[in-house]
Amino acid sequence: MRLLLAVVGGVCSSLAMPREGIWPLIFVSVALLLASIYRQKFSTALFIGFVGGLSFYLSQIEWLSLYLGPVPWLALSVLEAAIFAIGMATTAAVWAWLDQKLPKTWAGASLTALTISIIWTSREWVSITLPYGGFPWSRLAQTQSESILAKWVYLGGLGWLTFLVAALSALLVITAISFFKQGFRIKHLALPAVSYALIFAIPALMFIPSNAEAGTLTVGSVQGNANAGLFSNEVRGTILNNHLSASKLLQSLPLRSSMDVVVWPENASDISPLSDIGAAAKITDFVDNEIKVPLILGGISSRGEELYNSSVLWEPGVGPTDWYDKKRPVPFAEYVPDRDFWYQLAPDLIGLVSRGYNFGTRDGIFSIQNKADAGVLICFEIAIDDIGRDLVSEGAQVIFSQTNNADFGHSDETYQQGAFAKLRAIETGRAIVNISTVGLSMVYAPDGTKLDSLPVFEPGAMITQVPLRTSKTPAMIIGSSVDLFFNLAAALITMIVLMTWLRGRKRGSGR
Repeated sequence: MRLLLAVVGGVCSSLAMPREGIWPLIFVSVALLLASIYRQKFSTALFIGFVGGLSFYLSQIEWLSLYLGPVPWLALSVLEAAIFAIGMATTAAVWAWLDQKLPKTWAGASLTALTISIIWTSREWVSITLPYGGFPWSRLAQTQSESILAKWVYLGGLGWLTFLVAALSALLVITAISFFKQGFRIKHLALPAVSYALIFAIPALMFIPSNAEAGTLTVGSVQGNANAGLFSNEVRGTILNNHLSASKLLQSLPLRSSMDVVVWPENASDISPLSDIGAAAKITDFVDNEIKVPLILGGISSRGEELYNSSVLWEPGVGPTDWYDKKRPVPFAEYVPDRDFWYQLAPDLIGLVSRGYNFGTRDGIFSIQNKADAGVLICFEIAIDDIGRDLVSEGAQVIFSQTNNADFGHSDETYQQGAFAKLRAIETGRAIVNISTVGLSMVYAPDGTKLDSLPVFEPGAMITQVPLRTSKTPAMIIGSSVDLFFNLAAALITMIVLMTWLRGRKRGSGR
């Protein structure tokens, strides 16, 4: 029965994620997962948590198998499930200790729920951080991009929203347990009812500013509908030509005459214009004679023996004037950490990733004709908390997220990534232009309102006027401190319970 609860809870989480987006199911999911380890020994909870973690990750990230096969999907899910299992076993031990120490009152139930949610949030932080930079996906906050709760990230970031979702879920399961133990009593509903009412009512009444504090920027963005996957066999130059062709759609759009900049996605040019004369000539002609405004394009660049996944600022009459190299390449996709070790375990798989991209060190700020400072990030960096915080602290007034989703076909991956784009807009207080090779491509205002979008797997172009902002949201000021608090609190609680258990064993052995 416990294993069934864990499996069903894990699968429910995938239905709460975009594209299905049945976001209330995440509360059911977490509640079932927590119920599966209630009053279980550490070792038993570890096993049940591992099964629940496998169900949680396998059901959410099946898209990972589309470009490298099932092995990376299974391997990553097993790794994340192991971290998940430790978090669940720790939760079971702490929960049992709290049940002994706390009174069976509203205050006791509240403290228990808050403690459980602190441990969940801390475990999530470990998952998105370790090892090799972690896997910044499958977060509870990610399920809430289309709910009113998304506004909470404005105050404390994605970790804060995860905490609130986990707390509501813990209250749900604690209330259910009370019903089973004591029968139905109307007073048992008071605490969860008030908690849910407050956590939903506060963001419903919250005003998130999105006015243009520093003017506006009119941004053209182009989706080339290019087969730009890692193992694409397109004729050399096809992807560049796709984006040049799709860019002609800009000419017929209403705001064409006021356009300030054009943004192409990650890997929009399959030939580096920084090293290839022909590609450089095509882009120069396009920038100087067609759009006559700066172009920001994604491509692969090289300096000596080093390769980078880069974004390049190309200005009319000048050429390339600035660039940003991706700071956080994806492990086992864009590079292989500890290659010699992993090659011995899976030579065929590791051999597929023949080239490794270096880690960028330059800032991601491009100055657009003295009109705006734009922050640039590449692909999965939209899911990394520190990247957005760094861009805002460095002066970004708008953020361009360039991505290539071609490897993941028509799967849920691009919709899940789109959820991050919306949450980042609210969290950073910056408009976000998320432009993809194949979609989803969309533009979000600083309050999360969708300003523009393109259909997937079609060539398309948008010209969108976005507000420029300079003030910092509360999340940009305290978000990292919120994460630190949850981690320290979880470590302290776990240490107290562990020391109590060790003292108990010592007393028992001394008899």
